[in-house]
Amino acid sequence: MPIGELSVATQVNIETIRYYERVGLLPDPPRSEGGHRLYSDTLLKRLFFIRRSRELGFTLNDIRGLLELVDGGSYTCAEVKAFTLAHADDVKHKITDLRRLERGLRKMAAQCEGGDVPACPIIDVLFDTWSLEQCCSPRTEKCLTRRTLRKRCCQYAVKLDAKVR
Repeated sequence: MPIGELSVATQVNIETIRYYERVGLLPDPPRSEGGHRLYSDTLLKRLFFIRRSRELGFTLNDIRGLLELVDGGSYTCAEVKAFTLAHADDVKHKITDLRRLERGLRKMAAQCEGGDVPACPIIDVLFDTWSLEQCCSPRTEKCLTRRTLRKRCCQYAVKLDAKVR
């Protein structure tokens, strides 16, 4: 089937299909005498696998890892389960971070009366310099907004401490 039909069947954009070919998730399909890509049912099934994996939040590297297991033919259900549970843990951490972010946004929005005056506490907070008190909590090992920011904030705090001394 031509790429346009594959795109319609899988609901994946043509440029995305070509991208998946360039990064090696989809093998180069055979071509017609006119040079057009011709996709088999096997590639159709593989593209459905990629699309569904993306919908479930797997990264392209995750999908590559899963496909390598499948392509090698020596995978076990236990390997796939472990891979999936690791991804589920990542999703759980992201949900926790998003809830924390939501609470912060709601707290910031609660400071605004929503009036007609040009002064807005939300804008003031966004223009405010990032304070270490907002970022690093002494009671936890996690950044209050994102786990990945804690390391940056604390490295910044170390640099600030060094300059102050």
